[in-house]
Formats: sequence, structure tokens, C-alpha cells
Amino acid sequence: MTFIEQNTVDLVSLAVGVLLFLVLMAIYNATLVKDPMKGRVKALMERRDELKSGLVAQTKRRSPIKKIDSVSIIKKIGERLNVQRFKQSDKIALHLVQAGYRSKDAIIIYQVLRVILPVVIGGIATIYIYGLNLLADKPMIQPLAAVAAFFVGYKLPDIMIANKKQKRSDSVRKALPDALDLLVVCAEAGLTLDAALKRVAKEFAGASPELAEELQLASIELSFLPERRQALINLSQRVDLPSLRNVVTTLIQSEKYGTPLATSLRVLSAEFRNERLLLAEEKAAKLPAILTVPLILFILPVLFIVLMGPATCKLKSFVDS
Repeated sequence: MTFIEQNTVDLVSLAVGVLLFLVLMAIYNATLVKDPMKGRVKALMERRDELKSGLVAQTKRRSPIKKIDSVSIIKKIGERLNVQRFKQSDKIALHLVQAGYRSKDAIIIYQVLRVILPVVIGGIATIYIYGLNLLADKPMIQPLAAVAAFFVGYKLPDIMIANKKQKRSDSVRKALPDALDLLVVCAEAGLTLDAALKRVAKEFAGASPELAEELQLASIELSFLPERRQALINLSQRVDLPSLRNVVTTLIQSEKYGTPLATSLRVLSAEFRNERLLLAEEKAAKLPAILTVPLILFILPVLFIVLMGPATCKLKSFVDS
């Protein structure tokens, strides 16, 4: 092995080791039990202060002590690349908010990752394919594999955002009927809309932190925004869920026309409970078809071995004798 090949193998081994370390850290952070409401209250209070002072667009005050971390480095790269002028920035920002990333720097980090990850993953894959002559017997597949690695790196942020957004929407959808029941009780008790939302958010802080955060933010915006209707519209935009949009429409109509809020919410709650029950029945009906392949591949062979094994052994001993 020549000196160049040895250096190539060392670089690829180092890159693979770093990648495995990052994967292990991601698995550790994903499996680590964390407080679901940690950091959410602080973000809500910051949002309340911004609304109260009317300085939503004002940038944060910079500290005289500069902290060097990965986020600040990504922000500097984003400023150099001027990623905020990219097309569809507003649409991307809306998707990030729906996934739970409300920071002003989230879109910068997202755009920078879309630029860096294809280069990193594609570069590692290219070194691994051409440096170690992977798939050398299939030279036509090598460039396709390298291009596929670049494409995976480009699409990885979108996949992560879509996954986080879907999990957040599912959590809100499952807890929404119970939250509406509690909201009906609060409305019948004489609480105002913002006080009722705050009370529901407090009760659902442990069951569904995502819904509690959205309702808490909606109650804060109802208190400080000049138009209460805009606060409810913001709630429907932050969560990509048709059922929540129906609730927001009902709340807006109740605010505008003075219709009884408790009756409308009780009807919506019953509809959402029926919808959740139908989804559960649909999943239960799909189980036989889903379990067919695992049953054939894993369960039936073991069953045949357990049932036919002793008889086969006895038959073999009888033939030998």
C-alpha cells in the first residue's frame, strides 16, 4: 500500500469515526429523558416582553463577551452567504415555526445546513467511494452513489423539519379534544378567552407540552396585540392542523358575533373525539394486513421448527435403527 493510499485510508477512517460519534451523540440526546417544558416558559416570557414593548423586529443586544460555539459560527456563515435573501424564506420560516423553532436565527441555521450538509456528506461519500475503490466492480454505480449522497445531505434538513412538524401536529391533535372539554368548562365558569386559554395551557403542560405552549402564547398575544383576531390567526398558522383551524374559526366568530362559545366548542369536541376514534379503528383494521409479512417470515418458520422438529428427530432415529 502506497503512502497516498495509506493517508486516504486514515482520512476516511477519521471521517467515519467522527460520523459515528455524531450519530451516537444524536441517539443519546434523542433517548435522554428531558423536561418537556424546560426552556418553553422562558421563550414565552421573551415573546410577551417583545409584544409589550412593541419591539418585535428589534435585534437582540449583543454581549460584550463573545462566546464561540457552533450556533454563532453557523450564524456568521449565514450572514456571509446572506441566506435571508434566498427565495421562499417566508415559507421556510413558517415551516420552522410549525416545527417548534421560533428563534430568529433558525432560518439562518437551516439555510446554512442546507449548504454545508451536502458538501460534508457528499464529500465523505466521494472519498469513501473513490479513495477506497468501493464498488470498483461496478464503475457505473459509483457516480450515482456520490450524487445520491449529495442529495441526501441536501434533503436531510427538510426531512428532519417535516418529522418534527408531524410529531408536533400529532401531539396537538391527540390532546385537542380534552383541551376543548376543559376550555368549555372554563368558558361556562365565566372566564375570559385569554384566561381560559392560560388555564388550559397550565393543565396540559405535562400531557401535551406542544399544545400548552401554543395556547399559552395565544393567551399572551390576546393580551398584548391590538387585534384579538390576529392572535387567533397566528395560533392557526403556527400549527398545521385542520381541526385547530376549525377551533380558531369558531373562536373568531364567537368574538365577532357574540355567539355562545361553550356550545360551539362542545360540538367541536365531540366531532374531534369521533375523528380520533375513527383513526384508531382505521389503524386497527390495517393490522392484519401489516402483520401478514412478519407472520410469514418470522413466526411460521419457528412454529414449524417447534412442531416438526421432534417428529423429524424421532423419524431419523427410527430410520437409522
